[in-house]
Amino acid sequence: MADPHDTASAPTALRRRRADARRNISAILDAARVVLGERPDATMEDIAATAGVTRQTVYAHFPSRDALVAALVEAAAAEYAAALDDAELDTAPPADALARFLAAGWRFFDRYPFLLNSAAHTPRPQDDPHDSAPPRLARVIHRGQTTGDFAPSLPAGWLAIAVVGLQHTAAAQVMTGRLTVGEAEALCLESSLRLCGGREPGPEPGREPGPEPGREHRRGLPGR
Repeated sequence: MADPHDTASAPTALRRRRADARRNISAILDAARVVLGERPDATMEDIAATAGVTRQTVYAHFPSRDALVAALVEAAAAEYAAALDDAELDTAPPADALARFLAAGWRFFDRYPFLLNSAAHTPRPQDDPHDSAPPRLARVIHRGQTTGDFAPSLPAGWLAIAVVGLQHTAAAQVMTGRLTVGEAEALCLESSLRLCGGREPGPEPGREPGPEPGREHRRGLPGR
């Protein structure tokens, strides 16, 4: 006759194993984000050591380095999409929305600097977070062209791609030490507004004027 206590404990043990697995996956992904940001050629052993788990545990969840990087990129894409949702790009005044878009990008690069290095995630992942950004920015620019906040002389889709490329270039300048984060942010915002034929946004209603965008001091990307 089966012990009822053993039967009752089985679901609890299963839940515990699942919780342990989730914690391990979270620790591995966070370690990969940090380690690959510092050393794009880091090995699975490096990531395991930073995560505080064994190499076997990493491979139990991610059968290859490519699989681990793909999972990290997928997590980054979801996080970036949520950040753009929180920025309320479709309702803010166009120039403010452009500034918010760029600010979200700087926060994203600061958290996932390895995405700036193509060698860190080859082959190209299916859910690359870079892919979702231009269409959302294009809507902002098109809206600004309709309201007269931006010049309508160039297609919104082309301008969106150009702005995203400009921010990538500015971030690369930070990583090589040619610009500080503040300088890159300020130059990128001003250049993007000029590219779109817009004016620099003013302070939002109910908010005291602050320092010039990008001039405030904060933690920077690697290589600062």
